[in-house]
This record gives sequence, structure tokens and C-alpha cells, in this order.
Amino acid sequence: MSMLTPPGMGGQYRITGDKYPRMRPPRRHGRLVAAVVASVAVLGLVGWGTLQLIDVFTGGAGDSTATGPAARCRTKAAAAAATRAEPLPEPGRITVNVYNATKRTGLAKSTADELKRRGFRIGDVGNASKQYDKKVKGTGMLLGSPAAQDTALRVLATQLTGADLRADTRKGTDVDLVIGDAFKGLTSRATADRALTTLTEPKSQPTAATKKSC
Repeated sequence: MSMLTPPGMGGQYRITGDKYPRMRPPRRHGRLVAAVVASVAVLGLVGWGTLQLIDVFTGGAGDSTATGPAARCRTKAAAAAATRAEPLPEPGRITVNVYNATKRTGLAKSTADELKRRGFRIGDVGNASKQYDKKVKGTGMLLGSPAAQDTALRVLATQLTGADLRADTRKGTDVDLVIGDAFKGLTSRATADRALTTLTEPKSQPTAATKKSC
């Protein structure tokens, strides 16, 4: 019997040898797995935060921001440039009807003749309708369809300073010049040509609003 066997005990309870057996606690695998998962999550968050900081300090350049604010800004700038690049119609593609709404006679014909010399097409020439006759107090009124407001009417407006531009319900592409009481003649041809050149020259520089928003 070993010295480690308590007195009176033997058989299956007998301890042999001269050392006590080691008592090990059960291994806790669950805590180890949880610790590993937590470490991976922390490392992922740190990496994501680092990428965000890099994106902030580099202005978001690169493919990672292809759908971000920079891309939207580029899209807006391209759309604005395309809008400005759309050419306005030349005088030879604009048909102008000239009507006299004043008490003075012969103004419609003489004005139409001058517009023709400046390259415009001439349509109807005569007295203004009852709707406008003796009711236009300024130099004149330019009428056209809503689509003509930013195209044909802008070109025609270079020929008559102070004219009032208005849209009506017409379907065609022709425009009207209704001569008013303050009319003393068309804008001088040299001045009108300069205004037309300025109006139709391409605008390649971005606007201040585009620079600020980008």
C-alpha cells in the first residue's frame, strides 16, 4: 500500500505511487472563441475607420467614390456644359411676323425690311390684332411659343432694345414683333451684331454656382 493511501482504504480506492494526481479545471473553449470573434470585429472597425479618414483627407478621389458627391458634381457640371453648348438658332432660321400696334403708318413694313436685311426671315406684315392694337406702350413686344423663350426670342431681342418677351399658346416656331408706342427704330446694326455675338458665343467656363457647390 502506498503512503498516499489513507488508512483503512484500499481496493479500488487505493492510490499507488508517491505523487498526488493533478486536478485540471475543464477547458473553456467558448470564452476563447468569443474572444477571437471580438478581436476580429474590433480590427474590422479600426480598418473601416482608417479608410474613412483617408477618404476625408484625400477628398474622396478614386473609384471608391464613383457614386458619391464628387461624381454627382461632375454629372451636374457636364449637364450644365451641355445645356450652355446648345446652339441658338441663326437669324436665317427664324421667321418673324411684324405687326404695328401704333397710330403711325408704315412702321411694320420698314421694320420688316430692315430685319430681312439683317438675315431674318419675314412672315406676315401688317397691323396688330385688336388684342394689342394701341395697347403696347413700350418699344415693342416679342411673342412666341414657350419653347421660343430661350431660343428664337432671345436672338430677336438683340435687334430691339427694351422689348418685352412673352409666351403665348401657339404651336408653330414663328415669332411676332409687335411695334409699340415708344418705338423709334431697331437697335443699330453694329450694336445688335455685338449683342448677337455675345449671346451665341460658347460658354466654356463653369459658373460661380458650380464652383461653389463642387
